[in-house]
Amino acid sequence: MAADPNVVAGPESMPRRAAYSRVAVSEAAATLLRKLTEQHGPLMFHQSGGCCDGSSPMCYPDGDFILGDADVHLGDLDVGLERAVPVWMSASQFAYWQHTHLTIDVVPGRGAGFSVEAPEGVRFLIRSRLLRDEEFDALDG
Repeated sequence: MAADPNVVAGPESMPRRAAYSRVAVSEAAATLLRKLTEQHGPLMFHQSGGCCDGSSPMCYPDGDFILGDADVHLGDLDVGLERAVPVWMSASQFAYWQHTHLTIDVVPGRGAGFSVEAPEGVRFLIRSRLLRDEEFDALDG
């Protein structure tokens, strides 16, 4: 299988793609998402804005987190499955993060209580960087 342009090697890597995206996924997180999809079916992310789970990217079986009109679709993570994993964020949080590219990664640790990786002894986290001017212009133009 060819390398996926949406999967990055690590936090310091840039997405390798011609069309720009607001989201990417590390190789480790992509591997975990494939495993979790086998267990739970299609998945989705919602970038938490705080409360009991801090600011972790929360991974749910698709449809378990009810989206509203105030949620923004940041993009889809192609992890080599039949269906990509959509990533969402609240519009109020997006107002602060709109200039940021997010890479979903995974590290050892206690997962968030509501996120499907919790029993695996790991947790998803966000690595961020500012979008370059050409990326931002292409995404919002």
